[in-house]
Amino acid sequence: MPITMAASRENRHFLRRTVRHLTQLGVRQFLDIGAGLPSAGNVHEIAPEARVVYVDNDPVVIAHAEVLMAGGDGGQVRVIQGDVRDPNAILEDPQVIEHLDFGQPIGLLMVGLLHFVRDQEGAHQAVASCVSALAPGSYLVISHGTLDGFDPQKVAGVRSVYEHAMSYQMRTRAQIDRFFTGLELIEPGLVPITDWHPDGISEGVSGQEIGILGGLGRVPLPSAA
Repeated sequence: MPITMAASRENRHFLRRTVRHLTQLGVRQFLDIGAGLPSAGNVHEIAPEARVVYVDNDPVVIAHAEVLMAGGDGGQVRVIQGDVRDPNAILEDPQVIEHLDFGQPIGLLMVGLLHFVRDQEGAHQAVASCVSALAPGSYLVISHGTLDGFDPQKVAGVRSVYEHAMSYQMRTRAQIDRFFTGLELIEPGLVPITDWHPDGISEGVSGQEIGILGGLGRVPLPSAA
């Protein structure tokens, strides 16, 4: 499936745009769950003044990340092994507690992650648990594979690949939108990742071809009343 490479790159472009947007809003700390192998355009490179914790459940990813980050991040980055299916273990990890101030806004990143967590594995509960730990004014970033408007043959192709490799659940727009329950969805809302504040840097493929929706939600601030 040649579109996979373009989709992966567009997902990185989406990460870059959302992180930059959050830094413009004053966010200076990020929790990136499901960070994957370090590559170009990591969060700490997009926001070099921010404190960042990368989380992944693959020990090989952690080993590579620790080597690549060693001494080159000015002490701003931590890397831990963790699984979104066990959110409390992540939130209670000593490095997370030490490095991030949960009394201040945090950018919680779940980019290209949740379609690997099925409903029966507690996907929505995991997101809710993580969001409940965030201070008002924090943000949740999600990109997620979708069934809506996606070529049925490509959907079947994706499923055949992942069924032989790992759990995978593409969701409808309404099912993805549910992850933002209780949050204020920031404009332009939940849209194809290519349409989220495009900046001209693109792989030149349409959102419908890619089949990934993305959005940014804010933890509401306390009412003035």
